[in-house]
Amino acid sequence: MIRVLIVDDHELIRQGLRKLLDVEEDIEVVGEAADGVQALAALAAPPYPQPDIVLVDARMPGMDGVQLISRLAGEHPRVAALVLSTFEEDEHIFGALRAGARGYLLKDCSPDDLVNAIRKTYQGEMVLGGPVAGRLVAELGLGGYHGPAGPA
Repeated sequence: MIRVLIVDDHELIRQGLRKLLDVEEDIEVVGEAADGVQALAALAAPPYPQPDIVLVDARMPGMDGVQLISRLAGEHPRVAALVLSTFEEDEHIFGALRAGARGYLLKDCSPDDLVNAIRKTYQGEMVLGGPVAGRLVAELGLGGYHGPAGPA
């Protein structure tokens, strides 16, 4: 069973994500938090079941997603962070990845893409949504590849 903690400052989003994930037989939502401070408090409160994955919004009041991911990496290294956000600015994407996020998806992804991303993150894979992957490729300067080199 993949245990997920949902962290988003919008209650409607949290409830919608819970309903979406509750129908999956291999995923259990073990809690919700409105910001990073609440998420860390929930993780520290016994007998709170430790999540395998924290589904994190990038921008929230109080402690934002990047700050939360940094704290998770230091205090809860076995918990993987997967960002689900409306923000595709470089500062959010690269900040989250540098902090230790295992993936970054935009909220306009399909429900199937989100569920698959959770499963892949649980299996240890890095998951990047299409537009996010494109930003990373552009940042790394890998856009000029045109296939294998011919004989020299």
